[in-house]
Amino acid sequence: MRQHVCFVTRLRLDANLFAPAPARRSGQRGRQPKKGRQLPKLSKILTNRTTRWTKIVMPEWYGGERHTLEIVTGTAICYHSGLPPVPIRWLLVRDPSGVRDPQAFLCTDLDATPAQILGWFVQRWSVETTFQEVRDHLGVETQRQWSDLAILRTTPALLGLYSLITIWANTMSGFIHPRAAAWYTKSELTFSDAIAVVRRALWSPPNFSMSRKNRDMVEIPAALLQRLTETLCYAA
Repeated sequence: MRQHVCFVTRLRLDANLFAPAPARRSGQRGRQPKKGRQLPKLSKILTNRTTRWTKIVMPEWYGGERHTLEIVTGTAICYHSGLPPVPIRWLLVRDPSGVRDPQAFLCTDLDATPAQILGWFVQRWSVETTFQEVRDHLGVETQRQWSDLAILRTTPALLGLYSLITIWANTMSGFIHPRAAAWYTKSELTFSDAIAVVRRALWSPPNFSMSRKNRDMVEIPAALLQRLTETLCYAA
């Protein structure tokens, strides 16, 4: 069974878009054209006063809030020399509030609605954040192997470790709080908070909670030990 893959991405405002190739006439000689006439660029549609915009309310926009947008959409052929033509649905979006610049998107599913296209595109944010966090805290794409097979093994393992840390931290939700600083405040948990609470759980049991029998020991105030442990959990 053939699998259907839908591709959604940004589209340049000056992208070259074309109408579908005209049907081949009976007795016509030569190659069948791959594209039809060139369509107006989206930058011109954006500034054209006759463009009819439609308002749409996105229930979950950036930040998880409802937001009203103005959109115009259509279908076209995306074609680059040397590549097969691809039918697309283009979507031009502008923000009535002026907070965000006008943007254009394309989708290879011609039957997709504007709301679906925008919803799929916004969902990419959590995926991009995941890759950024895995790279910053677990070292994905910074490992020192030169073998392709080693890289293929390491990356899935680190992504799996990311999931395990997230699940484990979720079970300790009563002990985890967002860590902020005087120059950086945050109200929601991030992966740095999750990995810190997991490290603390792993480090605490036998060595930090039990005294050794060695008489030559130096007492560390509990508050200082707590502060050092907290610092190492975030710095490791």
